[in-house]
This record gives sequence, C-alpha cells and structure tokens, in this order.
Amino acid sequence: MSRAWLGLILSAATGFAQDARQIMQQAQDRAKSASQRYEGTLQVLDGKSKITEKRWTYQRTGAAGDSKAVLRFTAPAEVKGVALLVVNHPDRASDQWMWTPSLQRERRIAFQDRSTRFFGTDFSFEDLEERDVSQFDYQLADEEQLGGAAVWKVISRPKKTKSSQYSHAHLWVDKQRFVIVKIESFKDARLIRRIVYRDFRQVQGIWTPFVVEVEDTNRKGRTMLKTDKLEYNLPLKEENFTLQALRRES
Repeated sequence: MSRAWLGLILSAATGFAQDARQIMQQAQDRAKSASQRYEGTLQVLDGKSKITEKRWTYQRTGAAGDSKAVLRFTAPAEVKGVALLVVNHPDRASDQWMWTPSLQRERRIAFQDRSTRFFGTDFSFEDLEERDVSQFDYQLADEEQLGGAAVWKVISRPKKTKSSQYSHAHLWVDKQRFVIVKIESFKDARLIRRIVYRDFRQVQGIWTPFVVEVEDTNRKGRTMLKTDKLEYNLPLKEENFTLQALRRES
C-alpha cells in the first residue's frame, strides 16, 4: 500500500471518529441545564413478572461532569428516606454515598460495588452517574432506523481515567433531536444492561424522555421509570447536596 493511500485512510478514519464525538457533544450540549428536579415512579418487574412499585425524587445542580445529584426514595414505607448523593467529576468516576435512615448512617459506595443494583431496581450505581463526553472515546458505527426515526449508532469506550464496569457501550442517537434513545452496555462481548428512552417531550427547550426502561440481562428483569413534575434551571441551594443534607432531610 502506498503512503498516499495510507494517509487517505488514516485521514478518513480520523474524520469518522471526530464526527462521532461531535454527535455526542451536540447531544450533551442540547440537554445541558443548570439544575433539574423531578418526581419518579418506578415499576420493578422480576423474572416471574411480579411488579413492585417505588417512588423517588431527584435533584441535580451543575451539569455533565461537574454536577451533584440527590436521589431520595419517598415510597413505599420500607425504603422511604433512603437517599443517594452522587458527586460527578469531569476527570474520573463519581463519588457516591448512600444514606439509610433505619441505620442512621451513610455508606460510601466503593468502586467494586458500582456494578450492583441500586436498592432493588435495575439501575446499577454507575448508571446513576451523569455521562460526560470528555470521559469516553467514540466511534461512529452505523446509520440506522429505530422506531421509525433515523439514528446514528455510536460505540463509546471509557478512557483510562474513567473507571467503569463496562468495557464499551452502543448508543443510538436521534438525528433530528440529538437525543440518546437507547444504550446497550457490555462487558467484553456480553450484554449487561439495556436502557431505552421513550416519550420525549420538550421542557423549557430541552427534549426529555419521560419514560426510561432499564433491563438487567443477568436477572432477566426490568425497571420502568416514569417522570413527573420535571423542571429545569431551578434556584437549588448547594447546601442541599451534602452528606449533612442527606441526614437532615430523612
């Protein structure tokens, strides 16, 4: 192969990768907000089709890799008050603490526990982090149709600074709205978790999924999260995103 042809191939490959990163950056930029709050209803289905229901509230301040979030269960009674504080970082995995009122103590979530299910749902602790494009490398894999919409299929791989249970993920991004509509996360060749985003509505100019369905392939169960009373860019106080606030508001 001539050097000229090799140069053309390398140039094309670089442009292909750059396009994928631009797609993901555009998706992140369009979803950006200074803060967010919503109420969520979760229906958890086990392998025998038994359904249990939980409710939580979610608040976030900051955006992407520089944000803090508090997720707190409000029902049923046996989980009420259980809360998770997530502090996201632009250059590494998040820090997480879970508060359990019955024990009157918080527990830091160790990295080796990030792959476990979060309090009986099909979300893992890692899935509750905010993704930041700077922590991943991207490759544009294909252009497809999904649910009647034109989408890009993008492969993402965590950078060395981003500790993750997943070796890579496939993401489908709606071409028109630049929203992620599906994520399939893998450990090597094995599919671990599938997340599908549906019922998109525009809230304060941001296309937002009001239904999120998470499937854990290990247990053959799934969790359906339905969002209500969602608002962006609220004047939330920084002091509400601390360990002291977790204890105080339980």
